[in-house]
Amino acid sequence: MCGNNMSVPLLAEASTVSGVEKETAAVIFLHGLGDSGHGWADTLTGIQLPHVKFICPHAPPIPVTLNMNMSMPAWFDLKGLTPDSPEDECGIKKAADNIKAIIEHEAKNGIPPHRIMLGGFSQGGALSLYTALTYQHQLAGVVALSCWLPLHKSFPSASSGNKNLPILQCHGEMDVMIPLQFGAMTAEKLRSIVNPQMITFKTFPRLPHSSSPQEMAAVKEFIEKYLPRI
Repeated sequence: MCGNNMSVPLLAEASTVSGVEKETAAVIFLHGLGDSGHGWADTLTGIQLPHVKFICPHAPPIPVTLNMNMSMPAWFDLKGLTPDSPEDECGIKKAADNIKAIIEHEAKNGIPPHRIMLGGFSQGGALSLYTALTYQHQLAGVVALSCWLPLHKSFPSASSGNKNLPILQCHGEMDVMIPLQFGAMTAEKLRSIVNPQMITFKTFPRLPHSSSPQEMAAVKEFIEKYLPRI
């Protein structure tokens, strides 16, 4: 049993970008390993929609096996970056529960799950995919940047069965950290879990393990499509 620290402390300290009018939708965006939500909050301000709140929580510092057990902000432990690396199953499930707690908190405050989108970069994108696919309610969508699906062997049976979950997956063609092939394998796996028409896999030439204005334009278009003003 993984134990559960379901609470919303992540929300209390998160960087948030408020909408400029009544907020009828939210995007919860998760940063990558060793990072914080601040930079992504700044980036997302550049694609802000007036009715959408952006929530960028900060991962707590934990020892990371991949980095010689040094402590750094991480959603869960990383033991390797290949499709067959051993994984921190308990850590992934606990982290997903903490993100689900943020969704529940927003729902209690008037933004229902179908108006909430998850997103993230690298490890944060991985967690956003896992969380959305295992969440009991169907979310508005997932933005998965330069990432993979954790515990991929547990799917499709681990999925909560929300077949019409829209997913935008983006990957840099020059990514050496999470190679494009890993992203393509993830897109293929996702097509076996949700309706294949709901998956959009975009690749970006000359883009390493990072984001770009072109990629953020695609993200904005996806958010506008699935979180329209109501």
